[in-house]
Amino acid sequence: MGLCFTKTYEIPITSGSINRPGQTPLIPPLPPPPSQIPKPSPPHPKPTTSSTSLSNTMSSSQIGPILEKPMVDITSIFALDKELGRGQFGITYLCTERATGLKYACKSVSKRKLVTRSDIEDMRREVMILQHLTGQPNIVDFKGAYEDRQNVYLVMELCSGGELFDRIIAKRSYSERKAAAICRDIVNVVHVCHFMGVMHRDLKPENFLLVNQDEDSPIKATDFGLSVFIEEG
Repeated sequence: MGLCFTKTYEIPITSGSINRPGQTPLIPPLPPPPSQIPKPSPPHPKPTTSSTSLSNTMSSSQIGPILEKPMVDITSIFALDKELGRGQFGITYLCTERATGLKYACKSVSKRKLVTRSDIEDMRREVMILQHLTGQPNIVDFKGAYEDRQNVYLVMELCSGGELFDRIIAKRSYSERKAAAICRDIVNVVHVCHFMGVMHRDLKPENFLLVNQDEDSPIKATDFGLSVFIEEG
């Protein structure tokens, strides 16, 4: 491996407007004199709002303490289905995007488990690392992160073949050629992560997923909850 990194990676969860170098910042115009300010028109009656839409509006207007972006009603974007797996910090569900009908895996993490500042920083770092690595070979693609009053949700590519661990148990043995192919994919994940400035720190068969049920299905790394960016020193 032997790679040396000399800076910390900073990947924002959400991006805002940025002044580019050389640009003149916009200066707001001066307000008109009092004589030119129009008189306010009489108020219009407020439209009635259903309790559901009001709840969604209130939820989306509040900033979540974990991701520090507006909270949303996850069920308005995705339909959560059966449970796919359960870990120490979260439960993964099959979910369907309502707008497109596409299926994803949704990892739900209860905010009650994020009790310390370190827990919150770990959660944010996992999101940033998933954003940073998405699109790389043999690593699950990341769809997005969402937060409501109870949970944080990480929506990712659906790998329907299950865990590599379960496939190994079911097969009981691999030929040397097939074992070498799997090990090559695992080493490739390590190479890609280190090249991108990330250490996974939790590589094991349970954290590799098969893309489909085929015998020669490719594998993809998941669960970057213990991962960190490589820093100097």
